[in-house]
Amino acid sequence: MSNKSFQILIIGGGAAGVTVASQLMKKNNNLRIAILEPSENHYYQPAWTLVGGGVYQFEDTVKHEDKLIPRGVTWIKDFAENVDPNQNQVTTKTGQIINYDYLVVCPGVQIKWDSITGFRDTVGKNNVTSNYVKEVVDYTWETINNFKGGTAIFTFPAGAIKCPGAPQKIMYMAEETFAKNGVRDKTKIIYANATGKMFGVPAYCKPLEEIVQRKGIEVKYGHNLIELKPDTQEAVFAVNDGENVTIKYDMIHVSPAMKAPDFISSSAIGNEGGWVDVDKFTCQHNQYPNIFALGDASSIPTSKTAAAIRKEAPVVVNNILALMAQQKPIDKYAGYACCPLVTGYGKTIMAEFDYTKEPTPSFPLDPTKERASMWLVKRYALPWIYWNRMLKGEPFEADSWRFLLK
Repeated sequence: MSNKSFQILIIGGGAAGVTVASQLMKKNNNLRIAILEPSENHYYQPAWTLVGGGVYQFEDTVKHEDKLIPRGVTWIKDFAENVDPNQNQVTTKTGQIINYDYLVVCPGVQIKWDSITGFRDTVGKNNVTSNYVKEVVDYTWETINNFKGGTAIFTFPAGAIKCPGAPQKIMYMAEETFAKNGVRDKTKIIYANATGKMFGVPAYCKPLEEIVQRKGIEVKYGHNLIELKPDTQEAVFAVNDGENVTIKYDMIHVSPAMKAPDFISSSAIGNEGGWVDVDKFTCQHNQYPNIFALGDASSIPTSKTAAAIRKEAPVVVNNILALMAQQKPIDKYAGYACCPLVTGYGKTIMAEFDYTKEPTPSFPLDPTKERASMWLVKRYALPWIYWNRMLKGEPFEADSWRFLLK
């Protein structure tokens, strides 16, 4: 099997990979670029919360990969198996060897199934669900809407997770659905949070604390789910003092911890935690200057969201082009991330922030308040932006949506 060679090889055809490829081709459509991506389908995962809440169709979150990869970019439908940064080569699962001048690593993350005993065999049935498992997102809504009362648990794990706000978003919609269906008064809702706070950015903690109090939700901090016992409908949590606590449930929504794909931790490009070891500002690898990473699998210390990728992508693109022109990569990512915190149907706190852990609102409004306008942004504007602007490499600024504030 002969080797393939490209100027730029992108591992991953998700939000980050397609966006970077599109922006590169808009800057220079003569570049020889390949995307290494095994999946036929591309998913708009930020909408899975809304699917689980019954207000969005799962099929509307899916498009075929070949409809999104920009013209002129080669799609290699295979898995990355090994990265050899010293030889500038990637080996695929089928044994292909791909040479590159520059490598962009953005394969996303995978669920740490073994972190919760019984989770893999239980999720998707017996009122155990998760919006992080695409095969059972529709089952989340089925479970919530058919709930007859009892104890409903929603979990947040120790360790990395994609979109840290999502575990509580679905909980707020579930609470309102229980009320609408007449079972709220016979339902106990528990938010089992492995951390010690509601959100990682202080400015947004207080309003979220007020919301769970208003909704009558019991928050158990320092509770990390480690086992599910479906036969007895029991969830086992490791608590801060080293002991385990068992809580019976009638339904449970699980948010599992996640990790980068194994080929990263097994190669020289990964750090001790298994993430691609890059500078948090330039997105450039700390040891191999022709390698960049962005998105969920990188070591960049910000929330793993599509919004973060939207700001990381142009930094990666401009810094690669600078290197190709024998210039120093100087573009910097400031750590911007956005988490539209859905707090109920028709209500959202648009949590935007950066490395300073301070709010960085795109709109001239107090970002810590629940707003109907931000629900419209989450429900309608952001999916449109994703498919029609971001993945096509087109610029977007929030000014385009000022009409939502009127």
